[in-house]
Order: sequence, then C-alpha cells, then structure tokens
Amino acid sequence: MDSTKATTLTSEDKAALIAQFADDIKAENIETLSLRHKSSVTDYFVICSGNSDTHVNSIVGRVEEKMRELGHRAISSSERQGSGWVILDFGDVVFHCMKEEQRQFYDLEALWNSIQPNPDLP
Repeated sequence: MDSTKATTLTSEDKAALIAQFADDIKAENIETLSLRHKSSVTDYFVICSGNSDTHVNSIVGRVEEKMRELGHRAISSSERQGSGWVILDFGDVVFHCMKEEQRQFYDLEALWNSIQPNPDLP
C-alpha cells in the first residue's frame, strides 16, 4: 500500500490490529488498556511480552512493518538494544513490548488500572 495514503482507523481498531500483529508472531500475554478517560496523551496501550530480546525485537518489527503497510508510522520509538522493553508511539495508541521480567517489575496494567477516570476528559 502507498504509505502516503493511510487507512482510516479508529484508535480502537488500531489497537486491535496492533494486538493481532503481535499475536501473529507469538507475542505473549497481550493486553489492551483503554486510557480514554484516564489520560489526555493516548487512547490505548497495547502491552505484550516476548521471551527474549530477539523475540521482543521481532514482535516490534512485525508491528512496525504491518502498520507501515497500512500507512501508519510510529511517531516515535524507544529502541534500546538489550533493554528488554521497546515502545512504539502511534499517537492514539502506544505499543509496549517487553520481556516478562521488565513487565512484572513495571506492572503498567496495575498502575493504569488503579488510576481513577478523570471527569474532565471527554
């Protein structure tokens, strides 16, 4: 697909596709968190685990490639070799892929689930 013509996707659809692309390459424990009423920065987090740095990088590469084919490029990424945690920021969806040790330590799911909805957010 021509990358200058992005497929129109809702943030919910984009999160679902990212989760599917990660699942296609055997990402583990894929979770999608809605942050719509908790953060003005993004609508969704998609979080998954890989079993090694190589697996994490493969998952991230697959998501990046498939989203690019749909005309959606990450606006930023944090790719630190061997860090065990890579983030792709698609604006309305932020994708986190990490090794299980990092995932348990940072526990983003518990953190964001503990935050109460902000009534000032639409």
